[in-house]
Amino acid sequence: MPVSGLSVIQKRIEELRQKLDYHNYRYYVLDSPEISDEEYDSLMRELKQLEEQYPQFLTPDSPTQRVGAAPLEAFGVVKHPLPLLSLGNAFVTEDLFAWHARALKLLGVQQFDMVCEHKMDGLAVALTYVNGHLTTGATRGDGFHGEDITQNLRTIRSIPLSVPKDAPPRFEVRGEVYLPKIGFHKLNKERESEGLPLFANPRNAAAGSVRQLDPHITAKRPLDIYIYMLGYAEGKPVPPAHWETMEYLKSLGFKINPNNKRVSCIEEAEEYYQKWTRQRESLPYEADGVVVKADLLAYHNLLGDVGREPRWAIAYKFPAIQGTTRLKEIGISVGRTGTLNPYAILEPVQIGGVTIKQATLHNEDDIRRKDVREGDWVYIQRAGDVIPEVVGPIVSRRAGNEKEFSLLEKIFDKELGRPACPECKGEIVKPDGEVMYYCSNAACPAQVQERLEHFVSRGAMDIRGIGERLIALFLREGLVKDASDLYALKDKRTQIVRLEKMGEKSADNILNAIEKSKQQSLARLINALGIRHVGEETANLLVEHFRNLDDLGSTTKEKLMTMPGIGPKIADSIVAFSHEEENKKIIGKLKKADVNPQMEEVKAEGLPLSGREFVVTGTLKAFSREEAHNRIKALGGTVKDNVTHNTTYLVIGLDPGENKITRARALDTEQIDEEKFLAILG
Repeated sequence: MPVSGLSVIQKRIEELRQKLDYHNYRYYVLDSPEISDEEYDSLMRELKQLEEQYPQFLTPDSPTQRVGAAPLEAFGVVKHPLPLLSLGNAFVTEDLFAWHARALKLLGVQQFDMVCEHKMDGLAVALTYVNGHLTTGATRGDGFHGEDITQNLRTIRSIPLSVPKDAPPRFEVRGEVYLPKIGFHKLNKERESEGLPLFANPRNAAAGSVRQLDPHITAKRPLDIYIYMLGYAEGKPVPPAHWETMEYLKSLGFKINPNNKRVSCIEEAEEYYQKWTRQRESLPYEADGVVVKADLLAYHNLLGDVGREPRWAIAYKFPAIQGTTRLKEIGISVGRTGTLNPYAILEPVQIGGVTIKQATLHNEDDIRRKDVREGDWVYIQRAGDVIPEVVGPIVSRRAGNEKEFSLLEKIFDKELGRPACPECKGEIVKPDGEVMYYCSNAACPAQVQERLEHFVSRGAMDIRGIGERLIALFLREGLVKDASDLYALKDKRTQIVRLEKMGEKSADNILNAIEKSKQQSLARLINALGIRHVGEETANLLVEHFRNLDDLGSTTKEKLMTMPGIGPKIADSIVAFSHEEENKKIIGKLKKADVNPQMEEVKAEGLPLSGREFVVTGTLKAFSREEAHNRIKALGGTVKDNVTHNTTYLVIGLDPGENKITRARALDTEQIDEEKFLAILG
């Protein structure tokens, strides 16, 4: 074709792209379409045909390229130029006003404007644009590194693939990808008809949709986004205030929540919160609170951050969502230590967009204290908007046929003539001074499943890729009987490959993760063993006194009782675990598989932190709690769980324990943030 003819084709392609971008914006951002779906489809078909016929004119930001990339092997990692910080939380009015008072004091002003926004319940993402084009889209991740999900985000039509030429040469916007309530219900209906498991709530559905390895799947989900801030901009000045910045981003084609509001005092922010607390159910999306931000960006810089939270913003959470339904029956599950755990089996009820069918009941004493009975109408609360729990009965709705609960009656086995474990028929015991009943059979299948799930969990050996479903499969196929058998799976690769929904690559990934876990610390291994009353904190305490599993296994109750933080209950549990023959066999098999970490002795004398005692509370961004403890010890310092007269520093991270902070204030213990802690570590 002559050059002049190609020029006409290129011009038509550009014209179609501009039209489609405009109509995408009208439909997906402004919710105000100007053409019918048929007209839109006609324009899209013409553009696709021209790009297929003249591939030299195809560009990554074409409207046709929102879908079409091949499935990803795995997500890459993106380092955020500026961290995506977590927000501090306010749960009552006093918390909000206290945040405002602190900000006023730090700024040295009497008042400042704020912007109120809905705290969307979705997935936070960062979008980077270079020279007018979307180049990278990443999840929040740990705040410093996220997953590269660019191809999937390109399928969301409210995300512009390109922006006007007068935009900054390089900038980042941050937003919340969400699934509207209507789309969530439609998606679950489709999954139900296909026999697939349902999503628990819109947030899980949104996160699961965005993190698909195949962008075609993401494209089929009705995802949307609201941009909530500008991360940074280079090469061109931007407005000096957050509100004006949002208006500016809106002019560039980004979707901004129309419910945002600028206020001039904290009382107006409180009014905004109260309004949406009442009207939250009318929203087309899930929101779990209100975010209040200082408006002037200069104030953001002046207020700065503390730990992983900005001082210039706070999340004012909505109250926990409650509902009512009938408690049909109280069931019993068996935990990893053999505990018999009662739970409520409910008539399904929708609470905050989530269908609740079961709820926690804690223990028999708690059931009796609340006077909850089988057949009762009860109040259900999503504690923290996540874990459903039974708050109490609606006594006024009792009909007289409700049944009081007795755990021993519930599990009484007529054939055996005694109470028995509902999973294995093992004998039931109740230790003196405890409220829980236990299955005494260490080989109980339910306990084995739970113990294995704990062993591979993130706080223990952190074996990625192995979860509840796969452990159940391993047990069913006889591949494992206890945790030590995981390290013999390398000799059973062929059997693993043949498992349901498995394959060679997945099998290799799992075996590599198992092999990698051999490098975990002694504290993690002790926690992973599932000794009753021994969690992460106690495991970290134990490794200060024992170099390996042999040392721990040969200790006595008397020696354990001399250690701060170890009482008779924990000491008895450790000694009993160590003397149990089955546990000795498991530890022996672990050692044979080279799972036997050793603690090196550190002589504190002459080291930089010798004589200094630390207590760490909250989450640190630079490293895990365990790594922080190890660094302190390596430099000669000591680590304790609780603040005492001997504590030198209380290190405060994200979501710290209020009791420890209160104790530190009372004892005049120096409190330091992570920045100062890192400086002390050098």
